[in-house]
Amino acid sequence: MTETTKHSLRFFYSPELQATAIKVLTDLENAEDPLKCRDALGNLVAELTDSGMGYYFLEALELAKVGFVKKQTANLGIIGAVKIMRSVIHKIIGGMNKEQLLIICGYIRQLMQ
Repeated sequence: MTETTKHSLRFFYSPELQATAIKVLTDLENAEDPLKCRDALGNLVAELTDSGMGYYFLEALELAKVGFVKKQTANLGIIGAVKIMRSVIHKIIGGMNKEQLLIICGYIRQLMQ
């Protein structure tokens, strides 16, 4: 796929998550030993995943006025999915080397623009 044929979706996230993302990315990029920042990066990726899932699905349910029980069911499903994803994210990021961590940082920064 060429750059001109790429399509994208975006989601909005809280100013607090934005501040956290900037801090985590900056700390990792400037760290003498970026490997010590793996846990923070894993937490950030999990938070962004959670926020994105909420934005794309839960916000749509709210707009569709599906009702309390359906929204709660969806919310519980997302909580369960993110819990599983969080452990996978931490396992994968926990095994990355310095160069790989910096690539992940750069990619997240690119998405934030």
